[in-house]
Amino acid sequence: MAIQYRFLLASFLVSCLVATCYGGVSFKTLQTTLAVTATHKEGVLKAGLDNITVTWALDPSVPAGTDASYKTIKVKLCYAPVSQVDRGWRKTKDDLTKDKTCTNKMVAKPYIAGGAVATATWTVQRDVPTAKYFVRAYAHDAADVELAYGQTTSADKKTNLFDIEAVTGRHVSLDIASICFSAFSVVSLFGFFFLERRKTRIAEAK
Repeated sequence: MAIQYRFLLASFLVSCLVATCYGGVSFKTLQTTLAVTATHKEGVLKAGLDNITVTWALDPSVPAGTDASYKTIKVKLCYAPVSQVDRGWRKTKDDLTKDKTCTNKMVAKPYIAGGAVATATWTVQRDVPTAKYFVRAYAHDAADVELAYGQTTSADKKTNLFDIEAVTGRHVSLDIASICFSAFSVVSLFGFFFLERRKTRIAEAK
């Protein structure tokens, strides 16, 4: 039993050591080979209501064959630096397994080789918090490892940003139902009062 316990402990320590030594893919090592654009309505986007249409393709300026190992494109919604200040849970890290910049997954699609343009429309999810955002697309290989990326903003992540407003907790349908219920309650109260008054008058007349 003691031998088995030691073996399990040693295996765990080795696994931790391997994870520490190798970690994830370094963002700095990725090539910027994808041209990515995002279109949406003007002004602030509403979580749970508005859509973002993302388009991506191989940047025509990169050498032919650069995308030979690309198998999947994963598009993510990413926090702009201004919305990461004093929020450790959104912190940017070079190790992509620890990076919290792009925690909101949008779409994942097979990569179309040869520079073909691909498009996807995504509805902003109801759990997306209020913040400034941009869109980033990662190219993955057959082993699901990140090889390259492209994004809708500049390298310093200060241009082409857009705002999303989170769900406030109230819904239009609930407000309407509340108003209708209140109106019904008032009408019912007056109706009850009128009937009581009528019964009283009839009783007095007898």
